[in-house]
Amino acid sequence: MCKTEYAVCGSPHLLEGSLSAFLPSLSLAPRLSIPNPWIRSYSFQGKEEWEVNPHYCNTVREIYPYSNSNRLLNIVDMAIFDFLMGNMDRHHYEMFTKFGDDGFLLHLDNARGFGRHSHDEISILAPLSQCCIIKRTTLLKLQLLAEPEYQLSDVMRESLLQDPLAPVLTEPHLLALDRRLQLVLDTVGRCIDTFGEATVVANDTRQPQSPAEHRAKLGT
Repeated sequence: MCKTEYAVCGSPHLLEGSLSAFLPSLSLAPRLSIPNPWIRSYSFQGKEEWEVNPHYCNTVREIYPYSNSNRLLNIVDMAIFDFLMGNMDRHHYEMFTKFGDDGFLLHLDNARGFGRHSHDEISILAPLSQCCIIKRTTLLKLQLLAEPEYQLSDVMRESLLQDPLAPVLTEPHLLALDRRLQLVLDTVGRCIDTFGEATVVANDTRQPQSPAEHRAKLGT
């Protein structure tokens, strides 16, 4: 594994690693592997269209299923997830076939996450910055995690204390989460300034039923 093109050689002998969990076999839980529309170029030969065309999202919006489902919003969620941990390697995503086109995305293969805590790779946020759309529920959660009493680094630090491999993440990586979260919110803010909140923030929230309404439905 110690090759010049892979920056994983020990210094002199210790490496950072990742822990993998395996899903059920494809015979039990069939799933599809789908190319990420914002796949990164993996050669020095040239660049992908999204890397040179700031209006690339207009093309994506015309392609099914990104044209008439929640898939594009889920892609933006995935990009935010990747940006927070610095994962530049999201070339595919997977979905369980049982749930159809509107199923959730499986965020597999995060091994390149939490690499350089001192560098924020803004290009990972291209789906958000180019499409200027985000779920209301996602935005509300991000805004909450930016509040001093619910800061993302504190929440993550406390959560990881329960892990047998604690602390898992070093302190610089935890602090990077707060910095990157603010960059996400800044990106959303610029989108809202340009297009307006009604266009940028997709209302995916549902009003909860009152107990009376719930009982009425059960009685019919």
